[in-house]
Amino acid sequence: MMNKHTVIIEPNAADLARKGAEMFSKSAKDSVGLRGRFTVTISGGSTPRHMHRILAEEPYLSEIPWGKTHIFWADERCVPENNPASNFGLARKDFVDQVPVPPNQIHPMPADASPMEGAEIYQKAVIDIFHLRKGESPVFDLILLGIGKDGHTASLFPGQKTPDDKERFVIPVKGGDPFVSRLTMTLSVINHAKNIIFMASGENKADIVKTILEFPQARLPAQSIQPVNGTLTWLLDRESASMLSKELLEEKY
Repeated sequence: MMNKHTVIIEPNAADLARKGAEMFSKSAKDSVGLRGRFTVTISGGSTPRHMHRILAEEPYLSEIPWGKTHIFWADERCVPENNPASNFGLARKDFVDQVPVPPNQIHPMPADASPMEGAEIYQKAVIDIFHLRKGESPVFDLILLGIGKDGHTASLFPGQKTPDDKERFVIPVKGGDPFVSRLTMTLSVINHAKNIIFMASGENKADIVKTILEFPQARLPAQSIQPVNGTLTWLLDRESASMLSKELLEEKY
């Protein structure tokens, strides 16, 4: 069994999106109240898109402190922004261009550089924004993640060799669908976040959700998301949670 976490199950994908927006807003307001800014990392995929669109509507358009929000990406495909596979391009269309975040606080991964150069550029940007000294890790207020049907998260894929270097925040990889070069944040960075939320919806995710939550021996990338000091929440709809055992749900992790 994974370390302690919370499972929230919403009736359907629409309610899941609304709950995600509510949790995003609370994290933003709490973070700004405590530290004067909100650093959030978002992911691509189809599940968060409805939530992203809700964030650009009331009440979230007015209540989230967008002027003190910094938006980062957990991973990116090395494709042009206008390519349908671009995580930044879709997020920009869905909500980034509709909310009043200062342009210099929007931090897309440099998909137009070579993968190695792009990883170095993004790493430097993170170091500068968090004012990190050597050996320190950034601590994001919130990281939102999805899961693939193969158990990958961000662009960390099963069987992929990733460097065991805690000073590497961003690495170049190749894989996934589409099978292209990508940039991804590392497990070390993700696990240092204050709050991590996995979002999954749909019957086609039910099997992998069950595997991740109930069969640790599968050793999938998503199972390696174990916060060092933060919280881990699984935000599911009924379809994606439909194969979970009654015992797990009754334990109320």
